[in-house]
Amino acid sequence: MNNKNINNIKYIENEFVIKNAIDLSVLGVCFSSKPLIIGGLAMEYYGIRKKGNDVDFIVTNDDYEVLAEKYPNNRVDRWGDLYVSVDNLELLRSIYRLDYDFYSVEAIEYEEYKVISIEKLFFMKMLANSNQPEVEKHVTDFRLMWNYFLKTFQNSNYVAYAMEHQNQYVNVPNGMIYNGKYSAV
Repeated sequence: MNNKNINNIKYIENEFVIKNAIDLSVLGVCFSSKPLIIGGLAMEYYGIRKKGNDVDFIVTNDDYEVLAEKYPNNRVDRWGDLYVSVDNLELLRSIYRLDYDFYSVEAIEYEEYKVISIEKLFFMKMLANSNQPEVEKHVTDFRLMWNYFLKTFQNSNYVAYAMEHQNQYVNVPNGMIYNGKYSAV
């Protein structure tokens, strides 16, 4: 069984984290597409860190327009990314002008919502860190995601191989050994 299958079992177990954190019925709207959970709640879903006080979603443009009409005093425009903020829910039309269609690819789907894929979440955290490196939360989230990926997806045989030759790597320029006589992994 590969890591991805093992993690899918973990994801199913983590649905309770989401069910206890959100109630979309308070918005009083019927979504045309399932809202996509992103941000801190997605990070908690994947077991990376606890969520903060708000819950972030990406919604389709059609759903954004319905929300904006219902909550005209709760609209926000952040560098062209439009969203509606109601209580502790933030429902975004886009992030870095990338929309629902982009972020929802490979999302994990449940009855009332989707959860952003771990790969797209990592991409999102990389964008935030690259665009606002002075914001400590972005730096911390990026490092947490980076460590999660290395811990979860690195090939353990390759890691063992690298560790076995670590002393040799540090003694050559850029850690590159040409024509070495290593045993196959």
